[in-house]
Amino acid sequence: MSHPIDRILNPKTLAVVGASGDPGKRGYRAIATLVADGYAGQIFPINPRATEILGFKCYPSIEAVPGEIDLALVCTPARLAPEVVLSCGKKGVKGALLLAGGFSVMVRYLDFNDTYFSLEVGHPSDMIAAILAVADAHHSTGKDVLLAVATAYEVYAALSDVVSLWDKGWDHGYYLTFGTTAAVGQLLRLSKEQMGNAIALASAPNVATRQTRSGALTMWKGCAAAAATRAGVFAASLAQEGMLGPSAAFEGRHGVWDQVTGKFEMPAMGVAGKPFAVKRTGIKFFPTEYHSQVPLGLILKLREKVALDDIESIQVETYHFTFSEIGSEPAKWDPQTRETADHSLPYMLAAALSDGGISVSTFSEERIRDPKLRPLMNRIKVSENPEFERKFPSSMECRIEIVTKRGERHVEAGSYPKGSPKNPLTDVEVEQKFKALCQGIVAPDRCQSIIDAVWALEANRDIGKVLELIEIKD
Repeated sequence: MSHPIDRILNPKTLAVVGASGDPGKRGYRAIATLVADGYAGQIFPINPRATEILGFKCYPSIEAVPGEIDLALVCTPARLAPEVVLSCGKKGVKGALLLAGGFSVMVRYLDFNDTYFSLEVGHPSDMIAAILAVADAHHSTGKDVLLAVATAYEVYAALSDVVSLWDKGWDHGYYLTFGTTAAVGQLLRLSKEQMGNAIALASAPNVATRQTRSGALTMWKGCAAAAATRAGVFAASLAQEGMLGPSAAFEGRHGVWDQVTGKFEMPAMGVAGKPFAVKRTGIKFFPTEYHSQVPLGLILKLREKVALDDIESIQVETYHFTFSEIGSEPAKWDPQTRETADHSLPYMLAAALSDGGISVSTFSEERIRDPKLRPLMNRIKVSENPEFERKFPSSMECRIEIVTKRGERHVEAGSYPKGSPKNPLTDVEVEQKFKALCQGIVAPDRCQSIIDAVWALEANRDIGKVLELIEIKD
């Protein structure tokens, strides 16, 4: 006797919502993969602007498909997914698999975001995409979004101020989950009891190890934060529906205090006289790991004083975190992936010296594996300076000395990277950063429209109107 779930696990009829004729789109790849894997059932592409895709007749909507549908593959933009799922329910589709989304990964993947600096160091802006996704689905206002983002940053920063996860072997993504849960809970208007359950539901299942950011890094490094924020959205959504979390998630036997952090007390958040956490967070000037920002600024100054072919050696002195994170492991002197390269101080310094700067193109596969960079990388030595370690995290001290083949010595030193709260980017510089990332993807006039909409976010009545501006359509 067959079980109802068989219709989902072994579907005989399958609709691809958001089907596309563009080989670069997931709505095309979903159908192509089904065909290549020998799927024997019926395929119904859903696309109101196409008549056929890969030989299959297209339908304008899932309701227009004749007969029953066992499974729907949802390949639409994330903001359309709720509407599609409702249509699936009306049609009587037995199950739906959402391939929509990827928003958080896209925001994070270039490593060009922000950094909060305390006992724990991480990137609270990773939470914004998840907040926007929920806000879009609920037609939240711009003011709602700003308040949710501020809440997420406050929670993340408060945790980072009291306990370091890094030196315990855990990943800072765990704190992202809590910040996202609180922000989404606020958007969903959870009660105090529901919010407590949401935090508890976020605590137990989502502890991630630091191995994600150690040694030779893989694609998962750019996806880990998205997984953490997704967990936060899920926890808040479960609590909204009445799910109860663990009864003593932090203080109980085998709870967070026992297993992960040790006992701590949360500091007051959003108090008068103290800047909000979002104002205490730095914005990256280079698309690289945050602790490379000061060294890169210094090496570009030294480049003006020394010819590349005249360099005998480069000595970098820094504090422990920079040394441990991006300047100690053998893989950092021979990166093979983008993820390792943007966490490799030797690679980034060599590329900056050679090219006169760092950009997104610095991390193309061809440039990363360029054998011409290896001899220069091998002249770079990174070491810890105890005095710099004592000053960290109040300052990010770095000293670089280049010795030439003629024995000349050139030195630069610095404490705060461009974009840090103590050396902030101007509004114009932030806009310039955004415009540079828009080049070749978004037309200049639309780029400016996005900037104008963001500056006016507090007056916005539906965040979906802003997100429509950033949608890259087929």
